[in-house]
Parts: sequence; C-alpha cells; structure tokens
Amino acid sequence: MAHAYSPGLKVTSRITLRKRRMLPLEGRVLVEPGQRVEASTAVAVAELPGPVHPVNVANRLGIRPGEVRRYLLKQEGEEVGRDEPIAETRPWLKWFRTVCRAPVAGTVESVSEVTGQVMLRQPAQKVSVEAYVAGVVSETLPREGAIVQTEAALVQGIFGVGGECHGPLRVPARGPDDVVRGAALDSGCQNCIIVVGSLITESLVEAARQRGVAAIVAGGMRAEELRRVLGYDIGVAVTGSERIGLTLVLTEGFGRIPMARRTFELLAGLEGLHASARGATQIRAGVVRPEIIVPLEEGHEAGLEARPAPDGLREGDRVRVIREPYFGVIGEVVELVSDLVQIETEAMVRVLRLRMQDGEVLTVPRANVEIIEA
Repeated sequence: MAHAYSPGLKVTSRITLRKRRMLPLEGRVLVEPGQRVEASTAVAVAELPGPVHPVNVANRLGIRPGEVRRYLLKQEGEEVGRDEPIAETRPWLKWFRTVCRAPVAGTVESVSEVTGQVMLRQPAQKVSVEAYVAGVVSETLPREGAIVQTEAALVQGIFGVGGECHGPLRVPARGPDDVVRGAALDSGCQNCIIVVGSLITESLVEAARQRGVAAIVAGGMRAEELRRVLGYDIGVAVTGSERIGLTLVLTEGFGRIPMARRTFELLAGLEGLHASARGATQIRAGVVRPEIIVPLEEGHEAGLEARPAPDGLREGDRVRVIREPYFGVIGEVVELVSDLVQIETEAMVRVLRLRMQDGEVLTVPRANVEIIEA
C-alpha cells in the first residue's frame, strides 16, 4: 500500500483559519462583515435570564393563597431589592403587622393564587463572546455570532486544560528540551503565553499563577503533577472548562518530553506577537485539539517554510504514537508493511515500522499513530 490515512496534529507557519464565535442563546451581533477585530473584541452579546426564586408569601403571612394579591406591595413586572418588603398584613394594631421581604433582588415575574407563591426573577446575566483571534469578520450569523478569519501560524497540541486566553507570546526556554523553573518568570510574563520547553512542573504552574501568566506551553507534564494541579483525576470527557487560573497546552504527551524542534523553532520565531491559546481537548467523536494561534501581521513571515498538508501516511512522515505501550513516542515512518501482522492482542492489523530518535525501530499498528503535520 503506497499510503494510508491517519489523523494528524497541525504545526504550520501559515494557514487560513475561520473561527465560529457563537452565543449559547440568541442575542445581538456587534460586528459587521469586513470589520477588523482584535482577540478581545466582543463580537456578540446576549442576556442569560436570571434564576427564578419562589417566595411562599401565603405561608409567611399566614393567609390563604387566594388572598395573596390583597397584601402585595409589588406587582408583576416591578423591581424589588434584597430585603425590600413585597407583601404585608394590615391589622388594626400595626405592631401585629407581618412583613414578607424579598430574599433576593430581582423582578416580580408571577403571582399564584393557587399556591400562594410569588416568583422573583433575579437580574439577567450578560454573556458576551470575544473574537478570540485577531482578524477580519468574514460573515455574521444574525442573533447568533460571527465568523472571524485570520492568517496565522498554528500549533496543535496533544492535550490541554483550561479555557481560551490571549496575550503576547514569550519564550523563556532556551531550547526544546529545556526545563524552565518558576524563578525564571518575572513581571514581564503577566498576561503572556509562555513556551517553557520540555516540562511543565507543579511549582512552575504555581509561580505562573502568581505572575498572572495566561497560558503555559510545553512538550509534556507528569500525570501525577497535573492531578495535583487540578485537584482531581482527569477523565476522558472534554477538557477546557477547568478553573485553575491559566491554560496548559502539551504538544507531545505526558512526562518530560522535549518539544518537537520544528514546533519550538516556529514559536520562538514568533516571540513578541500577540497569540491566542485554548486547552480544550476531546479525543472521541468530534475531535477537539488544544491549540496556539499566532495571527501574522501584514508582511510578517514565521521564519519556517510552509509545507503542504499530507494526504495520507507515507514513508518519511513524522508521527506520534497515541496509544500504549509507546504513547507519546515520536519518530519517522521507515516502512508501511502491506501484509497484516498479528499483534500482542492476537488481532491481525496493518502496521508500520517507526524509527525513534535514538535509532531504535518499533513495530506499531497504523491506527495507533497520528501524523505531525507541518
């Protein structure tokens, strides 16, 4: 077989990206097609209805449910403040008066003469969607959002945690196998996306939090340290919603793994430019990759020759193993074996020969690798 399809991570110095920026519910679009936007530009906004808080007025005043409206001080649609009276009895002797106060601030939404309850709707929460990357609005989607197009360098990772962020790209690592310590971070790292070489340590994450770092990018991180940073075991569901104070992107895998040299050189050549990063990862249907995007300024080149995307797996391709027992290993395909081969599970599968950096050749099922697109 001349070649075979295999999924791949993209590491490219120039690509045209179209990012759909969508609201979770219908709202108002704030941009127009052709408009230039920055990563922090709000492209759409909506109001998320506040939660409803029931107040059992009949019970608190000691009246029948059908009598509730007679004692109300606030009607449907009126605003109330926290602890403001919404209903009270009116006895002949005022010191026998009973008052029902609002437990939350909001608006009187409904009154039930069947249950004797008043529903208070808390204030709406504003939800806005940012452009995430600097570029041009190529299309708007009425009441939903917009599509932002940008020419950028793109690095996809193998695993990440944390949400979207953006900031200047900074490279304190001296090389792809370097390990940056927390003491190396200074105040200039605040709000930056930093590239630290081969390993993210627990102490580095803590130092980065204190310095206000937006994201850390490295070849790998030890699983036990990631577990301590998160405070729990990571599952196989989608990541990206973790609230750990910053975003982490691993480009190679778990453990101390030198970042691929081409990836490091690409990011180092873009140091100082404004970048965007996202840690969201999904490894099942609808694969989502963590990513670092660096929009290219007009006339700026990343310093690396762009290569065409492969149309399948071929001899000479650089690949990463994505399953045990060689998870995270990177090497070059030296042979695509055409005959089926029996593996340890006794399954008959198509395999390839993979040469690692130390020269050792491994036999790996083709389904266990992904192309490193560059």
